[in-house]
Amino acid sequence: MDNSTDTNAQIWHSEQMVQNWVKEATAQERNRAEQRRLMADLLPFGDGEEFTFLDLGAGTGAASRAILGRHPRATAILADFSTQMMAAGEPQMVPYAGRYRTLEFDMTTGLWPAGIPAQLDAIVTSMCVHHLTDERKQGLFAEIFDHLVPGGWYFNYDPVRAPDPAVEQVWRRVSDREDPEAAQRREHRTPDQQARWENHVRYMIPLDQQLGYLRSAGFAGIDIFWKKLENVIYGGYRPA
Repeated sequence: MDNSTDTNAQIWHSEQMVQNWVKEATAQERNRAEQRRLMADLLPFGDGEEFTFLDLGAGTGAASRAILGRHPRATAILADFSTQMMAAGEPQMVPYAGRYRTLEFDMTTGLWPAGIPAQLDAIVTSMCVHHLTDERKQGLFAEIFDHLVPGGWYFNYDPVRAPDPAVEQVWRRVSDREDPEAAQRREHRTPDQQARWENHVRYMIPLDQQLGYLRSAGFAGIDIFWKKLENVIYGGYRPA
């Protein structure tokens, strides 16, 4: 695959591609509900505490909804480069009207919009960092660190690449056992699905490499808070 081609823009700025993804993602999000709740619980705030968090690569807002539902006095900033994705999530965001705002932000650049505060109480990402090149992953982690208040936490929920081909085979075998239709879908992808799959995996890297990027950015308290096969929640905080 030609990694110089920006397939992210081609896919996530396409109304048809986004609508197809939203239809398929409904079942996926049911499977991710537990992890979304865990990310909300990981944020170190009491039930009545006010705080503002940034949901980078927010997509349709699944992570924000989990956090806003768990923390009734939290406010959110949802940032994504696909206005189509954010628009697709608007109907589900209605219960949180007045507690969030959206803005457009292309994470493939280091140009943060003026609408994002210089200091945030927490930042989360989910199912998006793996779309970035290694250079941008490193750059983004440093930028996130700089936008956190001292003591502020960053959490990422994302898939990672297996560190060894044998491990990858184990992951696939277990995944196929849990979802007997997975192999069938893998062998019979539509052109749209194949394009999204190739875009999904092209910049994916092992977990240890990403934890190293967090350390280089200055994060402390780095931990793997949840992991199952290729999916993981990791994070750290900006030291006081």
